[in-house]
Amino acid sequence: MKSIPGIGLSDVQKVYSGPEGELWELVMGEQIHIGGFVSSMDLAEKAQIRQGMKGVDLCCCNGAGMRFLVRFRGVAKMTGVDATPKVIEHGRRRCADEGLADRIEFVHADVCDTGLPSECADFVWGEDAWCYVVDKPKLIAEAARLVHPGGVVAFTDWVEGPTGLTDAEAERFLRFMKFPNVQNIQGYSQLLADNGCHVALAEDTGRFPVYVDLYLDMLNKQLTYDALKIIGFDMALLEAMGKEMMFMRELAHARKIMQAIFVAPKTR
Repeated sequence: MKSIPGIGLSDVQKVYSGPEGELWELVMGEQIHIGGFVSSMDLAEKAQIRQGMKGVDLCCCNGAGMRFLVRFRGVAKMTGVDATPKVIEHGRRRCADEGLADRIEFVHADVCDTGLPSECADFVWGEDAWCYVVDKPKLIAEAARLVHPGGVVAFTDWVEGPTGLTDAEAERFLRFMKFPNVQNIQGYSQLLADNGCHVALAEDTGRFPVYVDLYLDMLNKQLTYDALKIIGFDMALLEAMGKEMMFMRELAHARKIMQAIFVAPKTR
């Protein structure tokens, strides 16, 4: 696992409380993860998320994943946990606007210590967000604590790929993305196994290169003005961010970073 010092929760809160978070949503939509609806449906099908289930979404952001699960998988109740008040506020408003507030609740808490009851969920859910969490062993332990035996921990995340990041590449990538560290498939799989989960699926989705190409195309060919408006028409800042995204695209095509999917039923 590659790590860098000096990145923590306050940095992530700053991103999603300000213009950087707005930029990510501009390019990726409310579902701020690679693959959007397609990725969510793929994860839900592979994890066998069914009608009537109750779930917990760790690092739920604005709740788009929970709204997807309630609308398209018939989930009866979702509880989302996030540490950034602004995204929770946005999420509650969007759920109310869509008539889903009675089935979706938000908890402002540390995802490594949610305060929720043990074994309260049929499944724990995450989409491309656990990369922001400093203490991944505690995160996985909390996810396993929340799901009952026979339930499932199901998530996608940005991970280090098989080619591997050099220290210099990791420093640049992690600092731009405000990730304190980046896990790999083997590392997450071991943490899940250590916490009583059987890793039924842990693999590269193959989506990262195609989608990062799409995001850059959208920024360069369609959304340039919209992006500039969000950052106060600072052209130099947009160009600098564009260079970092180009670097990220190079890493994705070289399989140094990727989006991985994990489905891990809890066995004990």
